[in-house]
Amino acid sequence: MKKMFGTMLPAVLAATITVACQTVQTTGGGAVGVQRSQLMMVSAQEVEQASAKQYQELLAEARRKNALNRDPATVQRVRHIVSRLTVQTRAFRQDAPSWQWEANVLSSDELNAWCMAGGKMAINTGLIERLRLTDDEIAAVMGHEIAHALREHVREQVSKSMATGLGISVAGALLGVGQVGQELMGTVAKVTFELPNSREHEVEADRIGVELAARAGYDPRAAVTLWDKMATRSAGAPPQWLSTHPSHANRQRDLADYAARVMPLYQSARR
Repeated sequence: MKKMFGTMLPAVLAATITVACQTVQTTGGGAVGVQRSQLMMVSAQEVEQASAKQYQELLAEARRKNALNRDPATVQRVRHIVSRLTVQTRAFRQDAPSWQWEANVLSSDELNAWCMAGGKMAINTGLIERLRLTDDEIAAVMGHEIAHALREHVREQVSKSMATGLGISVAGALLGVGQVGQELMGTVAKVTFELPNSREHEVEADRIGVELAARAGYDPRAAVTLWDKMATRSAGAPPQWLSTHPSHANRQRDLADYAARVMPLYQSARR
């Protein structure tokens, strides 16, 4: 029996993985035409639950360090911009405006911002203050991060991580492992904060981000000036959170091109 189980296990695992895999279209193309299908091995609900738990832990840690939302004016400014952006997410997926979006400001000198699965996000004061960001540039930053959530890039990366190992959900389904939820939470955290996004993911977030900004009435060309500031402050190289972007020149051209494409949306929103 033991020998038979050992012989059958690889086949069972392969069958389970095949069933678990699904090709999805997370977003509509929008005006910028992001159309790539994505292969997922874990449900959106699982990743969002893990992200929500991780987010609460991060906020609790920030509170302990007195680093959470210390400047009410900055928090209000960021949340106002984010609220205008999230209303426009319906251009890419109908369910997104009803997500439980949340934005906070963390007191840190690091040039960083992020948005977890399901719409939990934060921006560091260092990014706003050191780069003296305008509202349009904050919209470029947060639009880019929101785009990652809309495209479910974390879920996609977690799925790739699962495919290279046995897979968290597969192991849990077969063996009833009690630590599955904790392991998934750890994987989500690693993918979100430690591993860089793929260049493909970053380009998609750039393009969707400029459209979100334009639809919300923020100048999409600010994405170009934002990158200039980033490059200047980082000695010509992007900070870690943008480390997988294309070269400066290529990115400038791509952002300028897509900002021009969505200018009619911006002009319409301004009217």
